Amino acid sequence: MSSAPARILITGASGCVGQHIADLLYRETDAQLLLWLRDPAKLTAVPSDDPRITLLVGDLRDPEPHRALIASATRIIHTATAWGDPERAQQVNVVAVKQMLAAADPAVLEQVVYFSTASILNRDLELLPEAMAYGTEYIQTKAQCLEQLEQHPLATRIVAVFPTLVFGGRVDGGGRFPTSYLTAGLQEGTKWLWLAKWLRADASFHFIHAADIAQVCVHLATHPHQANPELGQGSVRRLVLGQPAVSVNETVGRLCRWRRSWLPPVGIDLQGWLIEGLIKLLRIEVNAWDRFSIRQRHFIHEPISPPERFGLVSHAPTLEAVFEDAGLRHRG
Repeated sequence: MSSAPARILITGASGCVGQHIADLLYRETDAQLLLWLRDPAKLTAVPSDDPRITLLVGDLRDPEPHRALIASATRIIHTATAWGDPERAQQVNVVAVKQMLAAADPAVLEQVVYFSTASILNRDLELLPEAMAYGTEYIQTKAQCLEQLEQHPLATRIVAVFPTLVFGGRVDGGGRFPTSYLTAGLQEGTKWLWLAKWLRADASFHFIHAADIAQVCVHLATHPHQANPELGQGSVRRLVLGQPAVSVNETVGRLCRWRRSWLPPVGIDLQGWLIEGLIKLLRIEVNAWDRFSIRQRHFIHEPISPPERFGLVSHAPTLEAVFEDAGLRHRG
């Protein structure tokens, strides 16, 4: 006798990452999908009227209308988040997570894939002390929630994923999937390429495409859950989702080649005093976390978890693949 299909609850289901995950689960599994979102009109990647799909319309801060459906979920993929308003960030990023887990049925729930951000971790995937000291309300609440989840009764069923810089969607806003904030900024960023190509910065980062985040999450959600097998971690498994690190200088060079823009062989090294000068000249608003990030410079992690770590093939393993997928024109 075959087992019943999985019932997978996805929060933030109308977002860029949420829709990529829903689409992949819809196409490649027989899972029943419970999609928690505020605006059904924003759901474009999957058919909301399909019998396999149930919409939970409402705010994450009010789980009461959906308590029975939450309790029926065998897996939860929690992508929903909030930033900007400190009170709302606390309610959504910390309180609502506890309420949702309290509404789940421990006898039914097998796994939770919880979305955080790689910004709160150091190179060795440990919580950065600076996240609580200098972080924005988004950073601080993500750090606070991770600390609480480590002590949660369901901790051994939780996989915390930490996306790095997330690309997804198209720069023109078209296509089936919403455009991530980073991809939306690509078009605007190319307008500053004339300046950026004369500068050199000793900094590096990881990036990941929303389609590749979806691949990893679907792999996790469709395989038997196991207690954290990662060495040197707590009860909650930590996976930093990213491709191999690239430098800022390399990124500018590759963007210049993509745009067929001449790249000078030498440039001005971005020393601290020059960064401060540019901040004032361009009237850029910076907070304590921005200043920490400028000092930190290298946001890199070991290990990282691209799709290849799970025997999969990345949709966008290179920046050029990201540019292509985003529909970034070769010439301005």
